[in-house]
Parts: sequence; C-alpha cells; structure tokens
Amino acid sequence: MNDPLRTALAELLDGLPPTEVAAAVDRLIANYRGATPTHAPILRDRADVAAYAAYRMPATFEAVRSALEAFADTVPGWTPGSHVDVGGGTGAATWAVTTTWPGERGVTVLDWAEPALALGREIAAAHPSLRGARWQRARIGADLTLDATDLVTVSYVLNELSGADRAALVDAAAGAAQTVVIVEAGTPAGYDRVIEARDRLVRAGFRIAAPCPHSAACPIVPGTDWCHFSARVGRSSLHRQVKGGSLAYEDEKFSYVAATRLPAEPAPARVVRRPQIRKGQVLLDLCEAEEQLRRTTVTKRHGDLYKAARDADWGDAWPPYGSVS
Repeated sequence: MNDPLRTALAELLDGLPPTEVAAAVDRLIANYRGATPTHAPILRDRADVAAYAAYRMPATFEAVRSALEAFADTVPGWTPGSHVDVGGGTGAATWAVTTTWPGERGVTVLDWAEPALALGREIAAAHPSLRGARWQRARIGADLTLDATDLVTVSYVLNELSGADRAALVDAAAGAAQTVVIVEAGTPAGYDRVIEARDRLVRAGFRIAAPCPHSAACPIVPGTDWCHFSARVGRSSLHRQVKGGSLAYEDEKFSYVAATRLPAEPAPARVVRRPQIRKGQVLLDLCEAEEQLRRTTVTKRHGDLYKAARDADWGDAWPPYGSVS
C-alpha cells in the first residue's frame, strides 16, 4: 500500500477506542456483504468512517490500483488530466489513480456521506497531488449529473444501489468520461453487477480495454462461474487489530471492467485463474480475444515464454506486454 496512505490511516486510528472501532467494523461488514441496497449512507459518523478506513480503504486501494494498472498497460503514454470518483467515500480510488499516474490533475470525489468526505479531505492533505481535490456531497443515483472528465472511477458502489440507480450511474459515467473503471466485490453477485455495467458501456460505444481481451459477450456461461481477480493487501499492526487477523497480509477478491473511448490495445489474452506450476510446465487458464476460455500449457521448449509463464500471476495479460509470443 502507498506509504503516505498507510501513515495517514495509522494516525487516524491512533487514540480511537478499539471497542468502538470494532463494533463499527462489525456493522460495516454486515452492510457491505448484504444484498439489499441501502437507503441511507452506510458511513454515519467519524467512528464509522474511521472503521471503514481501517477495514476497507487499504483493500479498495489495492483492488482499484490493480484494475487501473491493467488498463494503463492498454494505453501506454496516456495520463488522465481529470478524474471523478463517484461514491468515492474516503478517497481510496483517488490515491490509486495518483499512484498509477503520478502528478496533479483535477480531482472530484462525490459521495453522499459527509463524514466520509470530511475524513477523505483530511487524509488527502498528506498527498501533494491530492491537496487540491474537491470533495462534494452528491446523491448517487438517477439524478446524478457529471461534468466532462477523462476518467470516472466507481468502486464498491453498485452494490449499494437499486437496479435503476445502477443503470443511471453507468449511463451518466458513459456520457461524461473518456474512460470508465468499475470495481466490485469478487463475488458472483459483484461479477453480475460488473457484467451489467459492461454491457451498458459497450452499448454506449465504449471499447473494453481490461480485463477482457474483447468487447463481445463474456464467454462464461451465466451461473456456472464468475470472473474475478485477487490483490494482495499488506496489513499494518493496527489494521490486523481492527480486523482481528494475525497474518501480515490478506487477499482482496474483486471483479472489474475498464472501458474506454481511447484507442486502447487490450491484451491478447488474460490469465483468469491462478497459474498451476508443475515440473517443466505451467498451466494457464485464459480468456482469449477469440471470445473463448481456454487452458494452455507452456513448457520449457517455449524458451523465454516459459520463464514468463512461471512469473505470470492471476489477472496478468498473456503473453506479457513486450514479451515474445
């Protein structure tokens, strides 16, 4: 995780009663895992926001950063000049965007929870490129309007909305942005929401840049599987205390789509499961540009490609950008 962000989160938790934070974490877990859209802000006060920042912000940052890096590989040399983070809460996605594309840009974070915006503004003061960001209260739903921007991110928001509000949000993003990146939980329901958004973006004229190597229908038969990936999240000691874990890391499962009007070059294929490394060979499960899922075996006789396969990870482009094919 970004070091200034880690430091800011540690300072945020310093002095807060552990029992109060733990109780807020328990309630937030129940809300974020629920299937029913909420009709009031999940983050109600500073204790809730502190709990959210400890419980969710590091994982959201890593998931969004992974999605953005996959997209960035498809548009080498491009940097967004402006960014709107819809439902951005405490701003994890803004940190991920700035990590992916360093430098200052116009940044607007929209959320309807004022405590989250206030704390996000406070945390962002630790990052020179985010000190000028605008933090605005907005109802995320059918009445949302967005100004023209290079990039819109929507992370872990669709699960909080009704079907009509989800559609309105995706349409608003499509009408305002060159590129839209949507991240949801890596569950079957999260994947379904991403596919729903993906289909709307394609109908709006966007091209899918990542993770899919094509803009056609997903080759996964509905109900049989779901497309998701994993991001490794390092835990601080305070983070472990709040989440009740003992490991120094956790794996955040997420689903995402990055769609764009830019001349992107999607990967020829994407690794959609953890590679299986065996003696003298690597088994890769791929989603391919030919609109199909296929397992391929890479052996030592493939030379440099075999070395690349041994280094390949779940979610990587295949073959890696710039490698031999």
